[in-house]
Amino acid sequence: MREGYEGTGPGAITPDGCAVELYSRLPVGIEPDIIAAAVPAGASILELGSGVGRVTHPLLERGFTVTAVDESAEMLQRVRGARTICSPIEDLDLGETFDVVMLASFLVHAGDVEVRRGLLRTCARHVAEGGCVLIQREGEDYHTNLPRERVDPSGCTLRMVSADPVGDGVNSVYAEYVFPDAVWTQRFLARPLTKEQFEEALTEAGLEVDTYLTPDRIWARAVRAA
Repeated sequence: MREGYEGTGPGAITPDGCAVELYSRLPVGIEPDIIAAAVPAGASILELGSGVGRVTHPLLERGFTVTAVDESAEMLQRVRGARTICSPIEDLDLGETFDVVMLASFLVHAGDVEVRRGLLRTCARHVAEGGCVLIQREGEDYHTNLPRERVDPSGCTLRMVSADPVGDGVNSVYAEYVFPDAVWTQRFLARPLTKEQFEEALTEAGLEVDTYLTPDRIWARAVRAA
């Protein structure tokens, strides 16, 4: 387990506190629609942090070719129909490029600045000339509008309970996922980023925002900097 991260509940727990069984139960949201509308039909996609394939599988159904990367072998065992690679994202160097590189699940908010830099360098290293990078950001009130909860279509009550400062602009975030028959918890480190800080981080990696794909700016499309 990474320092500052922990997870509880049935089944395997990944180094960042995610539960494999939990993510196998959670349904996909609108992410595949956002992605499909932002990239060319049939594009090759490098999905960084694919987990169990909640987004992978709908993208495959839409005709995309997906290479799914995750550091958890247990997560990747649930992925079907895609090429899978087990590796920490920040260490990845496949020696090939893709039409689309995708960094979802708010991974860009890694508490460790060097990890974030590694994630974005991996994105820049693997995006083809003329391709794009799709990045999912936290909402502007994710660390302040707490506690909050919602019930998703699976019947899970998702509770974001707290975000406690631990120094250097990083928060320790605590979440609960409650099903009628099981409960999972996760604690992880996250660094809130303003729009300006996010764009500065991209610039450092040789990327720049092409457009924000949603009105709340949670999804951004970036390209190689001119």
